[in-house]
Amino acid sequence: MNLSLHLVIAPIVIPALAAPLALLVMRSKRRLGLAISFTACFALLAVAVWMLLLAGDGTVRTYELGGWEAPFGIVLVFDRLASIMLVLSAVLGLLALLHAVVTRADRAGWHFHPLLQFQLLGLNGAFLTGDLFNLFVFFEVLLIASYGLMVHGQGPARLKAGVQYVVVNIIGSSLFLIALGLLYALTGTLNMAQMGLRIAALGPEDQGLLRAAALLLVSVFALKAALVPLHLWLPRTYAVATPAVAALFAIMTKVGVYSLIRVVPQVFGDGAGSAAWAPAPYLLPAAILTAMVGFAGVFVARKLSEQAAYAIVGSTGTLLIAVAGWQVDTLGAGLYYLVHSTLAGAALFLIADVVARRRGSYTDTIASGPVFGQRQAVGLLFMVAAIATVGLPPLSGFIGKLYILGSVADTPGWGWAWGAILLTTLAGVIGFARAGSTIFWKEAAPADGAPPGGNHAARVPGSDMAAPIAALALLVALSIAAGPATAYGEAAAMQILDAPATARAVLGRG
Repeated sequence: MNLSLHLVIAPIVIPALAAPLALLVMRSKRRLGLAISFTACFALLAVAVWMLLLAGDGTVRTYELGGWEAPFGIVLVFDRLASIMLVLSAVLGLLALLHAVVTRADRAGWHFHPLLQFQLLGLNGAFLTGDLFNLFVFFEVLLIASYGLMVHGQGPARLKAGVQYVVVNIIGSSLFLIALGLLYALTGTLNMAQMGLRIAALGPEDQGLLRAAALLLVSVFALKAALVPLHLWLPRTYAVATPAVAALFAIMTKVGVYSLIRVVPQVFGDGAGSAAWAPAPYLLPAAILTAMVGFAGVFVARKLSEQAAYAIVGSTGTLLIAVAGWQVDTLGAGLYYLVHSTLAGAALFLIADVVARRRGSYTDTIASGPVFGQRQAVGLLFMVAAIATVGLPPLSGFIGKLYILGSVADTPGWGWAWGAILLTTLAGVIGFARAGSTIFWKEAAPADGAPPGGNHAARVPGSDMAAPIAALALLVALSIAAGPATAYGEAAAMQILDAPATARAVLGRG
């Protein structure tokens, strides 16, 4: 096996080595710990970009750990979809790390850097694994790391939200295990490619149990994606997390969406009998409700961080409107919008922190009050992020929504989808316009003329805008490269829906 194929496992190995090394040296040699963390993130990004280019030839590549052939051994599957998600997680990890270090948020606890690396380990493993049990394992890795990151910086609000977050995910993990047990009892395998073949051969006596297992598994993924009515945990959790952590968490709901895209066509495709396309009757209505609830939350939110959290919910609903079509063009549009919405959500959380650091005791509350330092620059950042999030021209949000509208025009229920996307866009415009005008235009100085919370807000350096600017620059680049990006997304969608080709690549002649 050549070196390039061995690099497929690098996105898992790099953070797995960096996390314990950072843990060992961070207390006594902080600079060395930072060097390890940054080096690991840059290495992850380089490997992910290389894998993105390599996957462009359309070949589904596999890596068999220990030389054990699938379905008996652990197999990693690397295709266009996996490479897109790997690049996205590497970019978000680097942005979160940069912002945490610049704002000194990583110093609120000793274990930020190891937990960040373990989080990336879980994310990358989930994107690469070829069997459902290891998808569960990597889910648990990223969730355990997220529990620590959630309460990073301490405080009663984070502790309360963290406990709720843990309880919700423990319930989800339990249901995941039950679904895996049912599917293993029916098929005798947890390898996704082989499971899809064996489900197609099940008799009529097993169809009821198969459908129950399929819907249970899909429900777990819907919980991870914060799909209505399983979304209540997300706004209060993300809104109180450390801003750099919340920016990284922008990809967490997309892990649930990724799992739906990966598992449903491969395991519950056309040959799955009564379980074929199991979420199809429910996904579009739930996606429409999610989009509407999310952008309604943007409209009524009282803080910028709450707006960002609800924007994550709303954008996930918009994304799943496209995914619910289960066609090449709708999935391609969804993948483009997935990248956009993740970057835009992360940018909103980072900008909320930039605003809060300049408003003293006003923090990021949507209320009139002074903004100390770089007022025009911060206002411009907020405006660009808002334009991108709601989907106004000329940024990638507009391109993505236009692409989704065109792709779903020939699908059942397209009128509801169009109405939801257009109405939520209007709600988002009004909500962000209200927030921006209140914070940046309606300045109300305190009665005594002193800055609220003291003069420290006036001395915030502009370096904390580096990560938000980088995130917005990536959105601009995604807009400029919309042509090749959408073409890559459509090619990835075509590869996803070609389940037999993936099965042949994973299982070989067997």
